Amino acid sequence: MPGGDNGDMNEILEGAAPAPRNPSRPYVRPMELATIGSVVAFDQLTKEIVRRTIGLYDRHPIIDGLLDITHVQNTGAAFGILNAADFPYKAVVMIGIAAIALVAIAAYATQLGFHERFARFGLSLILGGAFGNLIDRAIAGYVVDFVDIYWGAAHFWAFNVADAAITTGAVLVLLDMIGLGRQHASHSV
Repeated sequence: MPGGDNGDMNEILEGAAPAPRNPSRPYVRPMELATIGSVVAFDQLTKEIVRRTIGLYDRHPIIDGLLDITHVQNTGAAFGILNAADFPYKAVVMIGIAAIALVAIAAYATQLGFHERFARFGLSLILGGAFGNLIDRAIAGYVVDFVDIYWGAAHFWAFNVADAAITTGAVLVLLDMIGLGRQHASHSV
């Protein structure tokens, strides 16, 4: 500095931690928010169409012997777990479990780096699907499922758009965890 001693400034700079080359960025980005919002909107739209146009347990074949649209109500967890179980405050317990899962997933999402694109997109799909199903549980006490895939007498669990987003998101997170789809930066060990 003109007319001053740079020694104090150098001591301060030498003792300070180096500034990061890429400043920390928050997890939430417009693309993730758009993905979450799109999943919730499409999920709720398709469920509302099913509620209004297909009677409960009615079946509409799409691909004979493989795919039907069947209106069912899932009061349990994923894949119909606890669907047949009946216990006091079941709806409240299911909402609580879903809310805890959402908080845990969102907390994990905040720990992801910018370069973990598969995981960030996957978690956005999971969050959108979880919100979509949570809306159903909070409003009606059950989730509307309608995609019924089967082969002969073997049926997969009926599912919906939210479930498909959650499953796709989980696959993307797993792919990221094993290193697929991630651009690795060189790390010194």
